[in-house]
Amino acid sequence: MSKFLKSCLQVCVGLGLLCAQTASWSADKQLRFGTLAPKNSLYHRQLMEIGEAWRTAQGGASKFVVYPDGSQGGETEMARRMRIGQLQGALLSVVGLREIEPSIAALQSMPLLFKSWEEVDYVREKMRPAMEKKFLDKGFVVLAWGDAGWVRFFSKEPAFKPDDYQKMKFFAWGGEADQQEIMKSMGYTPVPLETSDILPSVQTGMINVVPSTPYFALASQIYTMSPNMLEINWAPIVGALVVTKKSWDEMTPETQVAVRAASDKAGVQIRIKARQEVEEAVEAMKKRGLVVNKPNAEQMRAWNDLADKLYPRIRGTLVPADTFDEVFRHLKAYRTGKGK
Repeated sequence: MSKFLKSCLQVCVGLGLLCAQTASWSADKQLRFGTLAPKNSLYHRQLMEIGEAWRTAQGGASKFVVYPDGSQGGETEMARRMRIGQLQGALLSVVGLREIEPSIAALQSMPLLFKSWEEVDYVREKMRPAMEKKFLDKGFVVLAWGDAGWVRFFSKEPAFKPDDYQKMKFFAWGGEADQQEIMKSMGYTPVPLETSDILPSVQTGMINVVPSTPYFALASQIYTMSPNMLEINWAPIVGALVVTKKSWDEMTPETQVAVRAASDKAGVQIRIKARQEVEEAVEAMKKRGLVVNKPNAEQMRAWNDLADKLYPRIRGTLVPADTFDEVFRHLKAYRTGKGK
């Protein structure tokens, strides 16, 4: 065999092996996503649909795995796992998202600021392009935006005004040290825990107030141990589905298009259904013994006064000052009709 033919054969064999290795890598590709959402919940089902779109477009023996129920740890832990490659994506609330980009806290950490879902939607859409660019700069692609209802206070004993809660012990996210310091400075007692610790901690008396959405309180059975719910919309739980840029860049353009389409659809479904499930969850819990406590006008003024005192403490700590100011500008424009 001539040297030329031998060289050609070696090149062809090498290319063949490379192609075979690439095909095998592609076929065996796996995406692992984490979430605190319960198995078979709306959020879990939507994640599975996105995964099916990715798996179909990816082809081969590719596998999409969702770890629900916080089985990969709390949201702070899931953000860490994405950074080291143990997870490729996660459906997170602001608690986890702010571990990636702190300015996202503006959508969730400002109590009693938003009066309706229309206001939440308006501000989020105004901030969305710049926010997604910030996440991209940190190595993450935002695939979909969602929410999970309004935070209400579930407690063992009835409570109506801010002072009533100062003698109680609050569940607080373990990774939110700044929020805990603010609570302490206002006379409240936060107890930092992970989500999986909530129910046993209520049972033992370690905590007796749980800020939670009605849907999560129903799904986790929190209301059975804390059967009093204060009917105020303290803050919206806002979230997003994110995937690491590394995993995104490894997808073909066709796969990216399929995943984008499925994610856009899932985001809409999550927002619509989650908002419906707030009242449905409350009604379901009421039938099982939940007591709904509605503050009167004077008590509501006390809550609004508390929020006004909190804003200066939140600005520059929980929420970067420039982002804090931006939210207020957008809300002012919306409420005066300029942004409608």
